[in-house]
Amino acid sequence: MMPTAAIDLHWVGHSRSIASALLRDNQVVALIDPGPASTISTLREQLANFGIRVADLNFLLLTHIHLDHAGATGSLVRENPKLQVYVHQRGAPHMSDPAKLLHSASRLYGDEMQRLYGDFLPVPQENLHVLQGGENIPLGSRRLSVLYTPGHASHHVTFFDSSDGTAFVGDTAGISVNGHPYVLPATPPPDINFELWEESLDAIEALHAQRLFLTHFSFSDKPVAHLATYRERLRRWRELSSRILQSTADESAAMHRFAQEVAAEAAQFLSPEGIGHYVFNGALNLSWLGLARYHRKRAEAEKPPALQ
Repeated sequence: MMPTAAIDLHWVGHSRSIASALLRDNQVVALIDPGPASTISTLREQLANFGIRVADLNFLLLTHIHLDHAGATGSLVRENPKLQVYVHQRGAPHMSDPAKLLHSASRLYGDEMQRLYGDFLPVPQENLHVLQGGENIPLGSRRLSVLYTPGHASHHVTFFDSSDGTAFVGDTAGISVNGHPYVLPATPPPDINFELWEESLDAIEALHAQRLFLTHFSFSDKPVAHLATYRERLRRWRELSSRILQSTADESAAMHRFAQEVAAEAAQFLSPEGIGHYVFNGALNLSWLGLARYHRKRAEAEKPPALQ
């Protein structure tokens, strides 16, 4: 069994932004989160450094179906029709028919979507393996257990490799570059849920993992401290966004104030260059939209029913 490797996909020319995890065991080769289609040429080059071709891949495991994590899947399956794809049941329909997903994404990214993410091709039904959580996936001598970990997205899962204690957490545990102690949440629309997120972090903590693998970016070797820090920052963001919404009526001004507050906090831990890199990775404008949507949905749900 070869050690897990982090593949830097150099997304739109930026290193340390999107990582795919390469797992190898005898003749079995798997990727967790292959990244967007816009980075496939880089993925090929990086795999070649390990003596691996796309045709050698056996499995793609998706923590969730957001374009930066799963966008290359259909293209890779077209190139290698034997590839087997594991994805949560809430995400699987969008992998076979991505029209709704792409329509939603185009509203967020506009004319930049193609440059950022490339083509999101459909995956044939026969290549999809639908997960609910609780499964065990054999990869050679490895067995990856599957946890359902919503919060960042309703279709998010975590994969846990008990052979080396690595939990592949996607975006559930935020953004931290090469284990840096500063952890930035990612809270994009449409379905972040803080209550479920807390439960998901409980489930990840209960694994007693030796390390976390974050798609943004790579390994975090102090999972206990990382998760504790992340919980606290998520709670701060929830409170901060609520206060801003209550005191700032203009949407653009509210988003600007949120970004300023986040940058001011980050400045306690990062250099100006480091702040810029985290902000690029984290897309604060999208995080604000997700937070605002969460609070508005919650307020709507708490309204008393109208009198008849």
